[in-house]
Amino acid sequence: MPDKPFVLICPTYADGEGRGAVPKQVIHFLNDPARRTRLAGVIGTGNRNFGATYALAGRIISQKCKVPLLYTFELAGTETDIARVRAGLKILGRKTCSTVP
Repeated sequence: MPDKPFVLICPTYADGEGRGAVPKQVIHFLNDPARRTRLAGVIGTGNRNFGATYALAGRIISQKCKVPLLYTFELAGTETDIARVRAGLKILGRKTCSTVP
């Protein structure tokens, strides 16, 4: 179990209506209140070909857990996506995890 704030990166698996967007394993993981309280944000992934359901899992988790949707990227992401996520996580880590003023 995470003992520090964490960011969840979650793919979207949905039918055409958006059902099943959040994987059951992720739902089970986040049903634990101790884990949920440490969730600092979510990054959603998906396939833009699926239109409105693109990165839907990230939006759902963000709303239900009341955390920010920090970023979305398609499939495995590009080199630019990877650089942006790493830079954002570095900044977020300093803001939320640092004990030094």
